[in-house]
Amino acid sequence: MEANIVLLPGDGIGPEVVSAAVRVLEAVARRGGHTFHFSQHLIGGCAIDACGTALTDETLKACQQADAVLLGAVGGPKWDDPTAPVRPEQGLLALRKGLGVFANLRPVKVHPRLVSASPLRPEKLAGVDLVVVRELTGGLYFGQPKGRSLVDGKRRAVDTLEYTEGEIERIVELAFRLAQSRRKKLASVDKANVLESSRLWRQVTVEVSQRFPDVALEHVLVDTAAMRLVANPAAFDVMVTENMFGDILTDEAAVLVGSMGLLPSASLGSGGPGLYEPIHGSAPDIAGQGIANPCGTILSAALLLRHSLGLEAEAVAVERAVERALDDGALTRDLGGSLGTEAMTEEILRRL
Repeated sequence: MEANIVLLPGDGIGPEVVSAAVRVLEAVARRGGHTFHFSQHLIGGCAIDACGTALTDETLKACQQADAVLLGAVGGPKWDDPTAPVRPEQGLLALRKGLGVFANLRPVKVHPRLVSASPLRPEKLAGVDLVVVRELTGGLYFGQPKGRSLVDGKRRAVDTLEYTEGEIERIVELAFRLAQSRRKKLASVDKANVLESSRLWRQVTVEVSQRFPDVALEHVLVDTAAMRLVANPAAFDVMVTENMFGDILTDEAAVLVGSMGLLPSASLGSGGPGLYEPIHGSAPDIAGQGIANPCGTILSAALLLRHSLGLEAEAVAVERAVERALDDGALTRDLGGSLGTEAMTEEILRRL
C-alpha cells in the first residue's frame, strides 16, 4: 500500500500529538511493508499569522489530492477575538466543506482501567460502547442568512438552521449502515417538538428506515438524549444527529471516558479523502510542555488506516496497542498518571 497523507498540525498541542501519531503510522508502514508519504501544511491560527487566512487555497488543494488528512487542533487565546474577521475555526469549516466530508464519526468506549477517571459512578459506565454520527455541512454553522445588524439602534444577530432532504438522507443512511455492523440500534436525535428542520429530519429518517428493517430506530429529543447520556449511556449503540446537537453531545459523551484526550474522530464523505482528528481542542495552557495525551490522535490515525486506506488489520493493531498500554497502567497526566506525550507514545509503540 502506498498513500499520501497530509498533516495539518495546527495550533497549541496539535503539533505534539500529530507528531506522535506520525511515529505510529511510520511503525505500521515499516511492519506492513507500506509506503506513507507525509506532507505538512498550516491551518488555523498559525496559518492566519503566516498567510492572513486560516486555510489557504494551496493547502486545501493538497488535502483534496491526498488519500487522507490528519489534523491536530486549531485556535487559542491569541486569535480569540469574536469580532475578528478571520478566525482559526473558519479554516476547519472551510476544510470540511472543501473535502466534502459530511459525516463525523466519534466512537465512545469506556476502558475498564479508566472507570475511576470518569465523574460517573462505575455501574453507569458498564458496557458503554457507542458511536455518535454528527452531520457536518448543514445546520446553524452554515445556514443563510447569517450576520449582524442594527434594528432601532439595538444590535441584532441572525443564524439560520437549514437542512435539505438530501443532506439528511445521506447522513442517516450512513448511520443505518454503521448500526447494521454493530448492535443494530439507531437513535436519531432531533428537536421535532419545536423545530421545523427537525420535523423534516424525523420524516426523512423514517423514510430511510424502510430500507433497513433489521435496525431498530428510536427518535430521541436532544434534551432527553443529553440526560440519557449521563443516566444510561450503555443503552445507546449508534446516535445520529444534526451539526450543532452533535457538536454538543459528543463533548458531553467525552466525559464518560474520563478525558477528551482519549477520543478520536473520522470525518467522511462519499469518496474523497477522509479527515481525521482528535476531538480535543488546542489546549494552549499545556502546549509546548510535552504532557499532552496523544491517544486521541493515535486512535484517529487508526481510523485513517481503516476508513481511508482499507487497512483493517493495521487499524486493529493500533487500537489494541493503545488498549494494552492503558491496561498496563501507562497513563498521561489527564488520566491520573505521570507520562508525557513522548513516553506514552513509546509505550504504545512497544505494544504495537
